[in-house]
Amino acid sequence: MTTAHINRIATAVPQHDVHNAFIGFAATLLPEGTPRNLFRRMARLAAIEHRFSFVNPVVLSDGAWRDEEEIFVPGDFPPTARRMQLFEHFAPRLAHSALDKLALTHEQCQSITHVIVTSCTGLYAPGLDFEVVSHLGLDPSVERTMIGFMGCYAAINALKSAHHIVRSEPNAQVLVLNLELCTLHLQESHELEQVLSFLVFADGCAASLVSAQPQGLALDSFLAVQIPDTSQLITWRIGELGFDMHLSGEVPGRIGTALKEMGSLVTRGLAQESIDLWAVHPGGRSILDSVEKGLGLAPDALSSSRDILARYGNMSSATVMFVLQQILDRAQPGQTGCAMSFGPGLTAETMLFHAA
Repeated sequence: MTTAHINRIATAVPQHDVHNAFIGFAATLLPEGTPRNLFRRMARLAAIEHRFSFVNPVVLSDGAWRDEEEIFVPGDFPPTARRMQLFEHFAPRLAHSALDKLALTHEQCQSITHVIVTSCTGLYAPGLDFEVVSHLGLDPSVERTMIGFMGCYAAINALKSAHHIVRSEPNAQVLVLNLELCTLHLQESHELEQVLSFLVFADGCAASLVSAQPQGLALDSFLAVQIPDTSQLITWRIGELGFDMHLSGEVPGRIGTALKEMGSLVTRGLAQESIDLWAVHPGGRSILDSVEKGLGLAPDALSSSRDILARYGNMSSATVMFVLQQILDRAQPGQTGCAMSFGPGLTAETMLFHAA
């Protein structure tokens, strides 16, 4: 049976580091006193140092934030149509940056047979799949698949699709693009829980090549695990002023409890200590803490995930690919790994792999 491999991964983020500017801006949205003080405390505990956005913030003397493009003007945040126009303008630039870093030769581009794109933060047509074909000069007949609105675990589903393609067509070369502009959906909210959700999200893109060539990370198996009675804990809906996210504070605890009960299902019966590499989507510090505790992992097991969280924040579907890129660069042949991403459902999409 043919085995699919992630041969290479390239990543890119926009140039503007907005994390500290956002902390100052978000505090102005909240009432003075307990909400504002609690937000500042949570910001210090978030274990995030940098987050990048297509938005270029200008911090004013009173701590307020005016972005250079005047997109998020207090009292006049843009409607959904305007946000989609911004996605169509900025997303291709970020895609081009990641694709260029993938450093494919002309011959390699000509051999690509399939393109898979994931995004839950913007849509237009003809869309990013056509941008990939055009930018790399791919054969116009390349097969294109868009995986939309699946949230943070979409990259695992894209790899699963690439896995099935390569197993059925051993000569296939599958290019996967995961691109999210999460900061596009900032809301002018005075609710602490919603403002805290904006604290972790950022923009980013990952491009990867999957084929039967025995190089990189071999994709062994996939499994989706849905946690019962949690469907309303993470929701993502299209609203009048962008996409509206609900991210319940119960999520980390429910994930930790579920992994204690279903950990052997996630690892397909393998003992945790026999897994060398963990690529867990860093949805936030509390998510990683819950996974570590729920699976009984060593303190350094999620070091790659924690490093990506600190340097980039949560970039939705692209984030786990940033973690896998770091693992790909460091893995030793024969090491085994488990990748895991969480999203609406509440669902964990999991993947076992090994270094070729």
